[in-house]
Amino acid sequence: MSDIEIRDDRSAGRLEAVRGDEVVGRIEYFVLEEPQRALVPVHTIVEPEHEGQGIAGSLARELYATAGREGVVVAPLCPYVVRWAARHPDEAPAADPELRRAAMGWLSRHPGRF
Repeated sequence: MSDIEIRDDRSAGRLEAVRGDEVVGRIEYFVLEEPQRALVPVHTIVEPEHEGQGIAGSLARELYATAGREGVVVAPLCPYVVRWAARHPDEAPAADPELRRAAMGWLSRHPGRF
């Protein structure tokens, strides 16, 4: 994994794992503003030829680290991130269920976004 760089393309809503010039995995997310600011991961994708290398977990870990540095929470809708967070409660504080409902509402109002 030392040859993987993780980049946050906030304007595109992607946290990308890059090896050389190739994006080998990503978490697609949006920033929720109300009822409080949160990062909301919607999809985690790892290119098939790079699966099983810990890329998805590294992306999830970095998403939570980014949220921590920014002083915001993560309200995961992505099934992979939900499972990862459950396995790593020390790194992934649970989001308030109301925040996750607000994130689902945002997603339903922006159906073409993801």
